[in-house]
Amino acid sequence: MKNLLTAVALCAAVLSAQAADKMAPAADKAPTAQQGKMATCNKDATGKKGDERKAFMKECLSSKQATQQNKMKTCNADATGKKGEERKAFMKTCLSGGKPA
Repeated sequence: MKNLLTAVALCAAVLSAQAADKMAPAADKAPTAQQGKMATCNKDATGKKGDERKAFMKECLSSKQATQQNKMKTCNADATGKKGEERKAFMKTCLSGGKPA
């Protein structure tokens, strides 16, 4: 009887460990691009409620919006060191998709 209880307890421990192993990799993985986009949009939607929030999240999560945000980040990084009218002209050209001078 003791052997049976020990075997059952051992099986339960093994199954529990296997279940924990299956859950652990999800926590170790880096967030996907979509998860990152969702986090950013959620942060930006602070204070919005109901239909306003729903509409904002739909627009924010669209690929067009994400592409524009990425383009802005890239152009800002490339404009480092430029000031005033030079920066303004560079950003206008860069954001419109033209080749900046």
